[in-house]
Amino acid sequence: MSTLQLIGGGFATVLTPTGIFLMLIGVAVGIVFGALPGLSATMAIALFLPVTYAMTSSNAMTLLMALFIGAISGGLISAILLHIPGTPSSVATCFDGHPLVKKGQAAKALGVGVVFSFLGTIFSTLLLMFIAPQIARVAINFGNFEFFSIAIFSLTMIATLSSGNMVKGIMAGVIGFMFSTVGTDAIEGTARFTFGQTALKGGFDMLAVMVGLFAVGEIISAAETSRHNDEEVTQPSMKGIKGFGFTMKEFWSQGWNAVRSALIGMGIGILPGIGGGTSNMMAYTVAKNSDKHADELGPLGTGRIDGVVASETANNATIGGAMVPLLTLGIPGDTTTAMLLGALTLHGLTPGPLLFQNQADVVYGIFAAMLIASVIMLFMEFFGLRVFVKLLSIPKYILLPCVFVLCVIGAYALKNNMSQVIACLIFGALGFAFKKLDIPSTPFILGFILGPLAEVNYRRGMIRTKGSFGPFLTSPISAIFLAIAVAVLVLYATKPLRQKRKAAKVASK
Repeated sequence: MSTLQLIGGGFATVLTPTGIFLMLIGVAVGIVFGALPGLSATMAIALFLPVTYAMTSSNAMTLLMALFIGAISGGLISAILLHIPGTPSSVATCFDGHPLVKKGQAAKALGVGVVFSFLGTIFSTLLLMFIAPQIARVAINFGNFEFFSIAIFSLTMIATLSSGNMVKGIMAGVIGFMFSTVGTDAIEGTARFTFGQTALKGGFDMLAVMVGLFAVGEIISAAETSRHNDEEVTQPSMKGIKGFGFTMKEFWSQGWNAVRSALIGMGIGILPGIGGGTSNMMAYTVAKNSDKHADELGPLGTGRIDGVVASETANNATIGGAMVPLLTLGIPGDTTTAMLLGALTLHGLTPGPLLFQNQADVVYGIFAAMLIASVIMLFMEFFGLRVFVKLLSIPKYILLPCVFVLCVIGAYALKNNMSQVIACLIFGALGFAFKKLDIPSTPFILGFILGPLAEVNYRRGMIRTKGSFGPFLTSPISAIFLAIAVAVLVLYATKPLRQKRKAAKVASK
């Protein structure tokens, strides 16, 4: 059968009354799980996995994919409105999304986020449908050397995310890496920096860290400055706002930014162990570094749709990318796709090349479900724009305690014990301290995510080579990424000098 016939069969499998009902439920619940701080796509799939036991494999995967897509997109709602990322994939959305809200452009920020979330998912899914096996053959060649170099290259982004103070940025990145080393050593299996506490053997969960650093830290900061009579909240008017709140000129101006971010998200999604938590920040960093309108419109981080576009396109494109190694090789890219791997196994499906031959209807049914769920998500969030914006009219002294309770419940639900709640509060205090000391929190997250990736792959690589670093430099892919990392550092370190020379030239004319 041709690819187009398989795609047609996939749509026929999904477009049944049951399939459409499951996608409607899945997307709606997913958006709620994504929007509420402390909850996540992984939790949504974990909770609904038992519900799928009695379903057919096609219906089960339809429901779970709808949950996945709804939750990843839903994270933008709290990220933009409350400056609290609903999921780790929405961290970078906060940087320009919330400043847009403060400018009275909440509808535009939400509209841009929704549309480019949709486009990111559609782009990666279409790419997945046609070239998944070919991409997987390239990704399978990545080993310890390559992953170490990619992590090092990604860590150099700390320099460009340091808000003008590289020392503070590097310090935040190092602190993030330090916290990531707590727990059981991935190589030797021994406890590190647990101080005899059993609860620390599993380390700090990414969700607890993210919720604490951004959500609890933001709540403490807001509580310090707010007053009980802070009833009057400026709510953006929806009158005169058409469609998604932005013009076609603004839409087309983001074309290259969206394509570039989608490619970054897709590429990072394909690589196991990295995921949307990194892709949204990588895309944001690239957008910030290549911004040609900073002097005219202000830098990213001050309320530009460019930042929202980069983050939301990338994190949703990661969905399609993460499905590539999952379906073609049986390798989950992150915790969410690990849950999906469990769901496939539960329903008697073995991921790998034979899956495309033996159960092509299910595979292309998954692809069709992703596309249709994206369309459902677009309409649900479009009609919800006015409801979302009304959240801004709720006084902070009512809203923030409710958000805090949700954070605590979400943290407790991670492992059903108080250890993650305590961790969430600790990182909340750390996030507040970062704000007071003007230390950027993004490098901390980058160090926390990528530090272990660099450490584990460096140690495994050194074990393979019996202590020789040579193969890290002789592997072509590894050498390219290390060279780019060095180039980025050199360019950033010499940036003040180049700016000084440029100013001197202008002054001399």
